[in-house]
Amino acid sequence: MSEPDGGGGQMTDAPEPDIVVDEHLARELVAAQHPDLAGEIVLLANGWDNVMFRLGEHLVVRLPRRAIAARLVLHEQLWLPEIARFVSVPVPSPVRVGRPAPELGFDFPWSILPWFDGVSAADVAPPARTASAPRLAAFVAELGVPAPAEAPINAFRGVPLAERDEVVRGRLERGLALGSDKIEALRAVWNRGLAAPEWTGPPVWLHGDLHPANLVLAASGDLAAVVDFGDVCAGDPAGDLATAWLSFDAHGRAAFRAEIDRLRETDAAMWERARSWALVLGSAIVDTIGTEGRLGRVGVHALDAVLAE
Repeated sequence: MSEPDGGGGQMTDAPEPDIVVDEHLARELVAAQHPDLAGEIVLLANGWDNVMFRLGEHLVVRLPRRAIAARLVLHEQLWLPEIARFVSVPVPSPVRVGRPAPELGFDFPWSILPWFDGVSAADVAPPARTASAPRLAAFVAELGVPAPAEAPINAFRGVPLAERDEVVRGRLERGLALGSDKIEALRAVWNRGLAAPEWTGPPVWLHGDLHPANLVLAASGDLAAVVDFGDVCAGDPAGDLATAWLSFDAHGRAAFRAEIDRLRETDAAMWERARSWALVLGSAIVDTIGTEGRLGRVGVHALDAVLAE
């Protein structure tokens, strides 16, 4: 989710696209560049930044739908194969890399990824996500190791909270379709996050967008895969710990936090920043697309969870 800085005011489940993508284009790209994988292509979903198409039984074609996100595809193509080697949860390391195809009117990189069986955690009620908490905590701990110097830096993720202050305060001024009491309470949470000591350790790997729509759950409720690494970057580990509020209710959050605290060194300041990062992502969703739809509900849940403690 490449975060927009301004209020979009759109009541859909994603920002409006600025790249035209459809099944015909996906079919042409696969046929031209990877003809051995050509097969039936069916639209799966329009995400925040990308469009996903099912390719046969085992693959997904992922094409950017917003120009701002196109460069993020390159980050996934470059870094996911390495990340896949040191995390135990399946991640969508590209099966094939797609090149820009100006001859088809599509001048952007794209990917063919593995398909993961399961259900999006965004389609499951928060209490039912608790079973995934231990494995998600293990994934966050495994991923959150010092990143190489050449790892991507993301202006919207992993940075000191002060760098997001103007944007977040602007969202709160616009009201987020919430009552004034909630807005004041969110301001108080944000101010506590800003006052917490900043991260002084080495930049660590971050997924960058660890909300329920990017978690795939097995039938058992356990975590089956983590997807959409478009915002992968290096920075403050509190950014990914924000999933405690984005993904879980109080019970699940307690389970997640307990496992994280067992697996890696944390402190009160890290969790305070993490809570504010949940506010950053929740407010970005609600400010841009409103409160309706599966992703809008993720944003509302995050803001409510932030206020529940």
